[in-house]
Amino acid sequence: MGRLAWPLRPLPDGRGEVWRWDLQAIAELPAARAVLRARLDGVGYPRDDDDTAAERLILAFDELASNALRHGLSPVVATVIAGSGGWLLDVSDRDPDTMPSPAVDRDPAQGGLGLYLVARLSVAHGWYVDEGCKHVWACLPTSTDDREPALS
Repeated sequence: MGRLAWPLRPLPDGRGEVWRWDLQAIAELPAARAVLRARLDGVGYPRDDDDTAAERLILAFDELASNALRHGLSPVVATVIAGSGGWLLDVSDRDPDTMPSPAVDRDPAQGGLGLYLVARLSVAHGWYVDEGCKHVWACLPTSTDDREPALS
């Protein structure tokens, strides 16, 4: 996956229940993940060894939010729109001048593979700039049975 692996694309139209977190530091992520897990349980997506779609959403949420907190500028806002056709994950930060950039030629032991991972988990992904904020987004299916690989 090269430079075009995380394409500049507008956010798709997402309709559904909106869940939002305002994040200032990496230390807030465990609590945010726990709240996301509880909300998923509450809308009928409990932990299921046969269908890991909810766990994939939590992983993508963690990867995009931690990237924004590490490499972007605060505040970071993570939003999940829980729609009938899937989940739309959007993470914004105040660094509109820096595009999301997957690591190239890095030893996997050194990290930096989060964007690759989210791209593989999603059916669509991209980023855009709006009102001084960079938004990095991914659409994830609500069932692993319905998943088709994302197009780069």
